Amino acid sequence: MVLKVILRVMKENRKEYVASNLLYYGLVAVSMIYVSFYADIQEALLGEVRADFPTLFPSVVEAYRSGNFSLAAALTFFFNLVLGSFVYITLPSLIIPFSGVVTGSIRAVGWGLLLAPTSPELMRAMIPHSLTLILEGQGYVLAMFAAYVHWKGVFRPKSIGEENRARAYMAGIKRTTHVYLLVALVLAVSAIYEAFEVIYLLGTSS
Repeated sequence: MVLKVILRVMKENRKEYVASNLLYYGLVAVSMIYVSFYADIQEALLGEVRADFPTLFPSVVEAYRSGNFSLAAALTFFFNLVLGSFVYITLPSLIIPFSGVVTGSIRAVGWGLLLAPTSPELMRAMIPHSLTLILEGQGYVLAMFAAYVHWKGVFRPKSIGEENRARAYMAGIKRTTHVYLLVALVLAVSAIYEAFEVIYLLGTSS
């Protein structure tokens, strides 16, 4: 039943899903190209991340450093789903129409600026990390897609079989919940791969 609902939402909004992908990955690519001409921007951002991330997420850093694969994957999944998707993309969209599309786009730009392979070291790291970028990014694309479809229905209630905007808003929350099953699945796969990549392929554990 739930799978049928998800497939129906995706089918009815195929163009919006394709557009969400083009927007997100397109912004990542454009930002990578841009920062390749202004490497000092990337250096400044990487410096901030290296300084702030261990303080903000010490448990995640320790899990990776210690080589605890299962814990690293679980924490990565938790933070990407709860903070990266729900708090950063979905929650604002429950209040401000389409704001999740904006915050998701900002995330894409940030990723492009941070992860552009502007040095030999980053080039080597991005060979395995490109799959993480695609998989995790797809989770955020789906969250952006859900945010757009939610408010599309609110502004056009009859398009989803509702009589007024209040009922369409509640129906949109249910649709978002269904899409989040896909978000969770994609981010789970992404977290498992990222933990494997960082611990075993890049060998950052001590």
